[in-house]
Amino acid sequence: MDKKINEIGELSGKILVFGGVYSNLQALQSLKELAEDLDISPENCICTGDIVGYCAQPEETIQFFRSWGAQTIAGNVEIQLANDEEDCGCDFREGSRCDDFSKEWYPFAKMMLSKESVNWMKDIPEHIQFRYAGKKVFVVHGSFFNTSEFIFKSTGWDKKQQNFDQTKSDIILAGHCGLPFSDSKNEKLWINPGVIGMPANDGSNKTWYAILNDSSSNLVEFQQLEYDHAKANELMLKNNLPAAYAATLKTGIWDNMEILPAEEASRQGELIRF
Repeated sequence: MDKKINEIGELSGKILVFGGVYSNLQALQSLKELAEDLDISPENCICTGDIVGYCAQPEETIQFFRSWGAQTIAGNVEIQLANDEEDCGCDFREGSRCDDFSKEWYPFAKMMLSKESVNWMKDIPEHIQFRYAGKKVFVVHGSFFNTSEFIFKSTGWDKKQQNFDQTKSDIILAGHCGLPFSDSKNEKLWINPGVIGMPANDGSNKTWYAILNDSSSNLVEFQQLEYDHAKANELMLKNNLPAAYAATLKTGIWDNMEILPAEEASRQGELIRF
């Protein structure tokens, strides 16, 4: 497969991993402040894609992300916008509530983005790879094979193993599914840090990210992010974006669970623990 892969060598120290900013400028601002408080350099801050999404400030979020200097791969939203496509490419079932909502927020994002921002998206790599703590790390959005593939904790290991085999990696950092988790087998580790732009269907208005630490016995630690969710909610409603998604910013509960496997759906509203 001819993929655009950014090889960034070897990293050390703490690494901040996050995904799904979803045009939520308030969440991104809080995350950058946290990185600075922890003295994590922009080069060690890695996004698994979908900087643009459901919320109200796509252009401001892109500009803020670029000024920060953090690293990212392209999510399906960036790929679709860069190619001037008419839908988000999220792989939602046609006619589903997610599909219907995407017909509201995606045209808004497309309209609000500057040509400069769209051109910037065209150069975002599909993957990043690097070495860390003696391991080969590979970053994907959904999976190596399909940017829009939903892979969850409950997804069979055989599907995850195919990604490790293809990328010849020890650790995969992934995004897209919206829920934080880690899964390991055969000395391989799959990490999804969750997303910062929307809650994880756990009944909390906080969102999720992860920190890798090569000096700790626990290589990965999942953390919750506090930010001004009330302002993000207000801006969504002011711009006539999906009210159900705006409500999720406050309640932490998803409007629907169409994309979720039964195991993840059964945990709606439950506090996530690691």
